[in-house]
Amino acid sequence: MASITASRGTGRQPAAATAPRPRPKQQQRRGIWFWCYVFMLPAAVLGALFTFYPMVMSWVISFMDWNGFTAHGTFIGLANYRELIGDSMFWQAFGRSMIFMVVGTPIRVVLSLLVAIALNSQIVRCRPAIRTFFFLPVITTAAVVGVVMSFVLGSYQGPVNTLLMALHLTDSPIEFLADPRTAIWSVVGVQIWKNFGMTMIYWLAALQTVPAELYDAARVDGASRIAVLRHITVPLLLPFALVIIVLTAKENLHAFALVQSMTAGGPFFSTQVIEVYIYQTAFAAGETGGQPRLGYASAAGCFFGVVTLVIAVFQLYAVKRVNDLRGQLGKGRAA
Repeated sequence: MASITASRGTGRQPAAATAPRPRPKQQQRRGIWFWCYVFMLPAAVLGALFTFYPMVMSWVISFMDWNGFTAHGTFIGLANYRELIGDSMFWQAFGRSMIFMVVGTPIRVVLSLLVAIALNSQIVRCRPAIRTFFFLPVITTAAVVGVVMSFVLGSYQGPVNTLLMALHLTDSPIEFLADPRTAIWSVVGVQIWKNFGMTMIYWLAALQTVPAELYDAARVDGASRIAVLRHITVPLLLPFALVIIVLTAKENLHAFALVQSMTAGGPFFSTQVIEVYIYQTAFAAGETGGQPRLGYASAAGCFFGVVTLVIAVFQLYAVKRVNDLRGQLGKGRAA
């Protein structure tokens, strides 16, 4: 009351200090950024400890002659890399990893695209159940899938061989995992089946970005399903194809858990991919009659990491060039 009387007497407004002042936008923005960094800190610390530090140490150890049991290794420079270039076992394992990528990636990308298009349409019923069916192997541990599939493909009372013999497609059980000629393709097939749902989810997410108005306009114009797929769906999905192909190729190169649980690189090293080769060289050399060589295995891992990075960059460059050419052709037609 005294303040109101005083303000009336002096002709001033009531004291502004009693009303809360709005915070400046810049101060609010700094507060948001601060809490963003706070929440990111645990992930950054864990990533530094379990991802970046092992990567750096792998490069350091790759220049050493070290079996991992002594306190320190001996610095030998590029000797591990020079030996790696002449190692036929390494290049054979490298070639098998390339089989996983070259064979598995196109099959997964194309088949999952077709399934995703079918599941994105209104014709197919029970779509959530079908999506779950395809995605179940993805969320199952690779080691569990490998153990189960080794029984499924087994020659002794395996369901696959039992079915083939019941249909009189073969007279004797097929050694899917015990024959060097079929083992690698059996593991590649399981790798495709296990991760098929992940690539399908990528495509389903990409299909959600296609405007429904374009499909409605095509139906009004009387376009067939194949014409809609060719002139609307596929062109609009091309930018996403780049990312999906790179992700799928990367996943196919990481088949360690599946191969180790199904065949452990056998028989006769016929399924020994590069990750299994690195593991056996570094930690399980006793199983193959050799000595652990942590430095040499680190050199193999670093070399393979660089090759993988080069492949990814080449894929990015190739698809970018294709998109640029398509854009130039589109401008030319419009002109």
